Amino acid sequence: MTGSRPRRAGLSALRPASFGAEPTGERLARMRRSPQFVDGQFRNPIATSQLLNGSALPMARTQLSRDGRLRRAPVGRIPVHRPTAEEWGRPPASGLRLTWMGHSSVLAEIDGRRVLFDPVWGERCSPFTWVGPKRMHPVPVELAELAPVDVVVISHDHYDHLDMETIQGLIGSGAAFVVPLGIGADLEFWGVPEERITELDWHESTHLGGLTLTATPAQHFCGRGLRGPQHTLWASWVVAGPEHRIFHSGDTGYFSGFAEIGAQHGPFDATMIQIGAYSEFWPDIHMTPEEGMQAHTDLSGGSPVGAMLPIHWGTFNLAPHPWAEPVERTVAAAREAGAAVVAPLPGKPFEPAAEPVLEPWWRAVAVPPVHGWPSWPPVRVTMPSTVEEASTPSA
Repeated sequence: MTGSRPRRAGLSALRPASFGAEPTGERLARMRRSPQFVDGQFRNPIATSQLLNGSALPMARTQLSRDGRLRRAPVGRIPVHRPTAEEWGRPPASGLRLTWMGHSSVLAEIDGRRVLFDPVWGERCSPFTWVGPKRMHPVPVELAELAPVDVVVISHDHYDHLDMETIQGLIGSGAAFVVPLGIGADLEFWGVPEERITELDWHESTHLGGLTLTATPAQHFCGRGLRGPQHTLWASWVVAGPEHRIFHSGDTGYFSGFAEIGAQHGPFDATMIQIGAYSEFWPDIHMTPEEGMQAHTDLSGGSPVGAMLPIHWGTFNLAPHPWAEPVERTVAAAREAGAAVVAPLPGKPFEPAAEPVLEPWWRAVAVPPVHGWPSWPPVRVTMPSTVEEASTPSA
């Protein structure tokens, strides 16, 4: 082992395995050599706050607001698309196909390889099965139906991006795991073979099956279990093949680094950008939809290029904003910027090279805004015949 905590004894054995393991040994030594590791923990280059001072009480009032609670969840069944064997068996005509599975989980089929970002198949994004934010729609595809997966990429260690049971379910796929510094300790602890784990610092790359995967900066934080300081790194990701390039933001606040990432690694055929779970109470560590669109534009050198897939919305209730607000505001920002945005049903594959089709399916199951829905496209909310619905679960 390169540095994960050995089998626990005594009181430490009572900790849930989902908390993961603390990095030790050479793994910890490597982390301490990172330029991002300052004064005993990982830090963003610019000082950031996880929660603004004085926000606790107003945030509690907002969370307890009856009207707000109603708007934070759909009022009907969230539709999902169940990909058929024919869809999976047909290679993407353009060489690049993306399938949003919900939240930040995306399967990217790129230049003959299959890359799975931030896979979370659990019912709750929590260390426990009985409490915590509960999934609002079923996963469109079972893990066994995803095989083969060549690479699993993790952006950071929060429970809505790193799920123990999902990771364990992917071990049998034979996939490689590419993660930021420190997260390999969790993976080893959960049973992933050491030789299949690659840990990267920002600006480091690894080459797998003709793809180059590069950890790029993000403005966020880590946090799992009862660890104290920031003991694992967070990252956004660039995946480049012989013909295509894609970007996954992970979780991040808006910062100037997007332009630098685009200049060094772009242009991108598609970006997957966090646009949900934002709040005025934590503006440093999550982007608003408008900031997400600006990040997509920055990645393109100031003029939007390629398709943007909005992620980190729709699956878990993690913030005070209305359930459908992130995607509505993203579409409005995209229209203003002249950008191509694709917001498919969970599980619906699409090729960024194709003409984007934008149908506001979410409006059929969301509480309408006070002043009604914007009239940006003709509103068609009929569902394709292949759509399968599931009841909205209770918390």
